[in-house]
Amino acid sequence: MAKGKKKVVASSEDRVPAPEKMTRKEFEKELAKLQVELTRLQAWAVAEGARVIVVFEGRDTAGKGGVISRIMQRCSPRVFKHVALPTPSDREKSQLYIQRYIAHFPAAGEIVLFDRSWYYRAGVERVMGFCSDDEYQRFLRLVPALEREIINNGIILLKYFLDVSQAEQRRRFAARIADPVKHWKLSPMDLESVRRWWDYSKTYQVMLEATDTPPAPWHVVPADDKRRARLNLIRHLLSSIPYEKVRVDLPEIPKAASRPKGVEERLGAGQVVPNLY
Repeated sequence: MAKGKKKVVASSEDRVPAPEKMTRKEFEKELAKLQVELTRLQAWAVAEGARVIVVFEGRDTAGKGGVISRIMQRCSPRVFKHVALPTPSDREKSQLYIQRYIAHFPAAGEIVLFDRSWYYRAGVERVMGFCSDDEYQRFLRLVPALEREIINNGIILLKYFLDVSQAEQRRRFAARIADPVKHWKLSPMDLESVRRWWDYSKTYQVMLEATDTPPAPWHVVPADDKRRARLNLIRHLLSSIPYEKVRVDLPEIPKAASRPKGVEERLGAGQVVPNLY
């Protein structure tokens, strides 16, 4: 080594290069395989009368809605149910806190996907001051016991937290502002999460530590790369449920009946939508 030159030791980050960005074609190819498995999970849940709850929590813009839409894209909404509750009404505020969530718990043969869940109290409500300290501490103390009872009742419970970096969150918010079709995703509450980034960091860390239990552990999903995050989460979900391929009796298309006299094949009543494409 030349005199006077300082030796540079590469960090672990330097030695492990970041994976190349996954192309849309690659993503769609892998997603299609996973979606086939999701339909098999669906058939199994119906056949076995299974009940499944999947909780999706995470930072704003982390991609909770995106992964839920990919899960449901090829599945029946009668089996996979997307629950994203609005701000509680005055009546709901007077109820037991967990009550409005329990109303959406699955019956036999249903898989419920909570796009934010009862953990709203331990995240947004805590940071924004929408609940008292007593309500917050009581929630953290009681929720592990509640989830244990959910599991003891025979419900499969999975909890995912999607995490993004501060820089990526800011980039995604900027993209939403620049794209008119994404303006509906913007709200004062979401944008407040940018200003309170570190408050959310501390609060989420406490939440995860207090409610990560052996029966109901948290699964953190690094989500700066949306495509990889979606695939990783769906694959993990599938591997966490002991489903089996169920035989499906496929119907045969019946022979068409003869056309009755005086009945045209194409409908002639009403106004036809202009064929512009």
